[in-house]
Amino acid sequence: MTAPHIPQIRLYQDWLRETRGLAFDSYAKLWQWSVTDLDAFWQSIWDYSGMHSPTPHTAVLAEDRMPGAVWFPGAQVNYAREVLRHADAADAAGCPAIVSDNELGEVREMSWPELRRQVASVALTLKSLGVQRGDRVAAYLPNVPETMVAFLACSSIGAVWSVCAPDMGTAAVADRFRQIEPKLLIAADGVHYGGKPVDRSAIVQELRDALPSVRQLLLVKSPFAAKSIAHDADWAGATARNDADVAAFEPEWLPFDHPIWVVYSSGTTGLPKPIVHGQGGIIVNMYACGLHNDVGASYSDNNRGERYHWFSSTGWVMWNSQLSGLAFGATICIYDGHPGGSKDKPDWTVLWRFVARQQVTFFGAGAAYFTNCMKAGVVAKDCGDLSRVRALGSTGSPLAEEVQRWGTEQLKAAGSPDPWWCNISGGTDFCGAFVGGNRELPEVPGQMQCRQLGASVEAWNEQGQPVIGEVGELVCSRPIPSMPLYFWNDPGNARYLSSYFDTYPGVWRHGDWIRIGEDGGCVIYGRSDATINRQGLRMGTSEIYNAVEALPEVMDSMVVDLEYLGRDSYMPLFVVLRPGVALDDAMRKKLNDAIRTALSPRFLPDDIYQVAEIPRTLSGKKQELPIKKLLLGQPIERVVNREAMANPGSLDWYVALAERRAQAAA
Repeated sequence: MTAPHIPQIRLYQDWLRETRGLAFDSYAKLWQWSVTDLDAFWQSIWDYSGMHSPTPHTAVLAEDRMPGAVWFPGAQVNYAREVLRHADAADAAGCPAIVSDNELGEVREMSWPELRRQVASVALTLKSLGVQRGDRVAAYLPNVPETMVAFLACSSIGAVWSVCAPDMGTAAVADRFRQIEPKLLIAADGVHYGGKPVDRSAIVQELRDALPSVRQLLLVKSPFAAKSIAHDADWAGATARNDADVAAFEPEWLPFDHPIWVVYSSGTTGLPKPIVHGQGGIIVNMYACGLHNDVGASYSDNNRGERYHWFSSTGWVMWNSQLSGLAFGATICIYDGHPGGSKDKPDWTVLWRFVARQQVTFFGAGAAYFTNCMKAGVVAKDCGDLSRVRALGSTGSPLAEEVQRWGTEQLKAAGSPDPWWCNISGGTDFCGAFVGGNRELPEVPGQMQCRQLGASVEAWNEQGQPVIGEVGELVCSRPIPSMPLYFWNDPGNARYLSSYFDTYPGVWRHGDWIRIGEDGGCVIYGRSDATINRQGLRMGTSEIYNAVEALPEVMDSMVVDLEYLGRDSYMPLFVVLRPGVALDDAMRKKLNDAIRTALSPRFLPDDIYQVAEIPRTLSGKKQELPIKKLLLGQPIERVVNREAMANPGSLDWYVALAERRAQAAA
């Protein structure tokens, strides 16, 4: 990275001062302006990021309400245009668009002109297969360049994209895709994951059979399929065109609120909610997030050689965040595989070595990943040259203070002079972040630095009043452009309203506990509906995890509070211990002492259980609420979708516990 690097958020403030005459002597005042004068702030993001429309918008926020805010009416945009406008300058500077790697060590680089050509070729192929503006295209693809090309091709012609990762089974994928009635399915017939080839040909065939709306199958062939599947086109053919039509192709101009993709809630209960986002809302909010994530164009003097990596599967919204690096003009580095090696040979250095090999400058992953690395004893300096890593990103769950300190020490020892943590919290729901990083603010390990610009985030107490320095419900009191347009097939917005607005009409309730400090720093305490309430004192589960998981013997943990509708609190703690460690009286005392010391005797568990695994979603979140409901007596099939889980086999133990509890109560 060329020195001195100027943070993106500073460049934006310099621009505000020079072009708008707006100067703020603190981030708090800048944030306050951004959530008070929404029109001026979001227009500044449009202008600063160089967005363009062939037709002018008649307002910024034409209808100020939630849900149903109307943004930039009259404007036309296209996500693929935002990406491909960088192609010539980035290529002239010698910067590739996508660098990919996988478990087999197959490294590929895609240039910007090749990305542009493939997007055009696939877009024309989609049209030839009958895909039109507004049609849904469903994808069952891993984290490879082909998936990003496929998305950009869909966006370029106004098709609506939806993707599921190939680690999901037929029922879970069909539950999602069936709701949106896709016309075309793009699918990989196999992947290599966790150290072994995985055949997906049977599932692809089952998906096609389960989706009656699908008229065509575009197959991405792999060497891992056990059998050949009948298909209407293959990826090699779809990307092969290089003729005059490809050279002349341009992404279509689309209305600002034209649907860009459908993403899904975690699907722990009932059918997953198909959440529809708009082209323009995603684009403009993406640029606001970019100021906080501090990712810039690889061909610019300020961010020369930028290489952005945020590890994710295609089933997590952080895949969308990784994709956004292209819209910033950055080279993105993607890894297709298991970040911890294989079951037979666990190896938490996989991504560190990938980051070193590809000279990554921004390395993001789930908080649980960094925790696993620390517990596995990863030594970063032994993984290669990490001196170019200037930023670490985390999300998905709260990042413990000791894990952040560990990561900083590891990178410094590996030659990174001033590593910065960009800890963020947001959601699939609006494809963005509510709280995140700011390269210019002080860092406090275990905290996020600030509320994001344009995000009117507050902590509300039980009376619905904003509080500072106290834990409260995370709410957003003003609209953000990337909030959902609607849920697919949701008459009267019933599911949409019940998901976010039934507690506080007109105010977004996100379902997290948050504490906002006097200094603006934020701490997320886990889901508000899985919160611990002991003798009137509320506690986020993450604080208990921080206490017990700091013990070297503890690999993972989960706690639930079975206080419900007037019942006394009953709080069991489940722990995964290191191999060879038993939950004896000495270990129980150690766990209780850790909680007593870090928190309060009020939060000592009523029972401690040693378990083989903690149930987690595909995106790595602990399944606190489903296990809570199960132990309160609800049947397993009502509280959790096994195929939306990373480790569905773990549930059997908890089901047996629930049965024993029910028998004891009877």
